[in-house]
Amino acid sequence: MKISKIHHVAYRCKDAKQTVEWYQKYLNMDFQLAFAEDYVPSTKAHDPYMHIFLDAGGGNVLAFFELPTQPEMGRDENTPAWVQHIAFEVDSLDTLEDVKARLQADGIEVVGVTDHTLFKSIYFFDPNGHRLELAVDTSTPELNRRAAEVKWDMLNEWAQTKRAPKHAAWMHSLELADAK
Repeated sequence: MKISKIHHVAYRCKDAKQTVEWYQKYLNMDFQLAFAEDYVPSTKAHDPYMHIFLDAGGGNVLAFFELPTQPEMGRDENTPAWVQHIAFEVDSLDTLEDVKARLQADGIEVVGVTDHTLFKSIYFFDPNGHRLELAVDTSTPELNRRAAEVKWDMLNEWAQTKRAPKHAAWMHSLELADAK
């Protein structure tokens, strides 16, 4: 068996309507579908919900559940806020910069543009507290080849030492030049 694609990815939201409107405004996602039930079809548990689906482009679907009878949503406090995120690809650096400017104009804090050599990114949070990344591909066949050549060596070294292998340190050498 081989997975053909991700059907959808689902997260919790605080307010379904606000979430749809925010993703339409800032990320131009179309609102595809909504359904709601008082009982969960898979578990039969009584747990009223609104389930919304947004078109994230390229056949990708981002979904959210609003759960009004559950305790207020939180996040894994043992994981740094920068770790768990949803990354979306955009078509150009100009698009990346345009979205960044629109977000900042509305008072939304944006980190970046961060240069990962193979791609450049910005990072920000949606109104539910989910960290989002927009990335534009800046790779070349040569850069992709160099990264692919060391992936297994890096993974195996990490598995043994739990220290960052330096095989691909070139990818962030400019970004991290002043971090040490």
